[in-house]
Amino acid sequence: MAKIFVEAYGCSASFSDSEMISGLIANGGHTLVDSSDQSDLNVIVTCSVKDATANKMIYRIKSLKEKPLVVAGCLPKAEKSTVEKFTENASMLGPNSLGKTLQVIDSTLKGTRQIALEDSDVSKVGLPKVRLNPAVGIIEIASGCMSECTFCQTKLAKGDLQSYRIGDIVRQVETEIKDGCKEVWLTSTDNGCYGFDIGTDLPTLVNTVSEIPDDFRIRVGMMNPMYMVRIKDKLIDSFDNDKVYKFLHVPVQSGSNKVLNDMKRGHTAETFRDVVTKVRERFPQFTISTDIIVGFPSETKEDFEKTVSLLKKTKPDIVNLSRYSARPGTEAAEWEQIDVSEVKRRSKIIFDLTNQISNDSNKKWIGWKGKVLFNENTDEGIKGRNFAYKSIFVDQDVEIGQIHKVEIVKATNHSLIGRIAC
Repeated sequence: MAKIFVEAYGCSASFSDSEMISGLIANGGHTLVDSSDQSDLNVIVTCSVKDATANKMIYRIKSLKEKPLVVAGCLPKAEKSTVEKFTENASMLGPNSLGKTLQVIDSTLKGTRQIALEDSDVSKVGLPKVRLNPAVGIIEIASGCMSECTFCQTKLAKGDLQSYRIGDIVRQVETEIKDGCKEVWLTSTDNGCYGFDIGTDLPTLVNTVSEIPDDFRIRVGMMNPMYMVRIKDKLIDSFDNDKVYKFLHVPVQSGSNKVLNDMKRGHTAETFRDVVTKVRERFPQFTISTDIIVGFPSETKEDFEKTVSLLKKTKPDIVNLSRYSARPGTEAAEWEQIDVSEVKRRSKIIFDLTNQISNDSNKKWIGWKGKVLFNENTDEGIKGRNFAYKSIFVDQDVEIGQIHKVEIVKATNHSLIGRIAC
């Protein structure tokens, strides 16, 4: 039996994969350790969504390859040759190949490299796991997606949509709660199209999970605007439950319909604006998160100004900003690219604008009092979330998983500072 170190990068689905890989390893009789210094074998669960991320993965692969190594996640599936360029001996495990985890681990420990990148028929719901956070249960409700975005490698890595059945997901949520989780994340590549392949949809899932008779919170994960037209009204209704965080992550990517068409996003800027308007009409205190890509190859200065205008009109609370980077195997990687200096200029404009929007949004919470679920220890103190999934820090003696009444006393661009209220 070996000592194995597992580390993960990327989205919540990637971290969920790492929890299941760790669970399978522990169930297989091996020992999980906290650092590569202690290990006999290393496992890295990778992300390949951006150039900067892929470069970090390569750096970590080079750092970990002195010992037997398994490279798992999106990078080996989307860019097998890149992994092999930097480590010829590492085994590989695809994001939909978790059923072969122990087989790959045992083979690698014996000195035989194994490549397991083919999708298996093993559902990710119900697999054993070792949680990264004892208060949070990350549950993958589907794998893959229905989109064909010209900039994204996710389809190359995870393939077509494969939704997991509601009954199986509910049982997994019940297990997470029984094990002490106070918060569950419903996550996938694109929650918006959940269930379309099996005759159901996301609102039905959220309503069913909400009916579980326990005290816990539900965070609904990222969904592309493309499919929200089909479920928007039902979805908003499903958020009218105290268990569901008033939070949506809807990546618009651009305010220009021409650019969105070139990206093959399948939605318009108006689709996003309509969702934001309707949600805030129903729930005035609701956190909207979105993603913006600047410097997409076909983005003109006029297109960029439309993105600026959309952000000023919709004022999303959180904006995940990315400079476009050409990813191998994607359609847009073959197009003529925009000058780097111009991309940096546009990025700085969006960065400054969104910081101001976030700051203005957060200041409105000063003086608010209410319940906060504390779910994470950080260098800044213990962090919790209120009903709108706002990050709230307190510098007081609070334990993970506890709920306290908090008063907000200060706001920053990215968080709220509070104190325990009597």
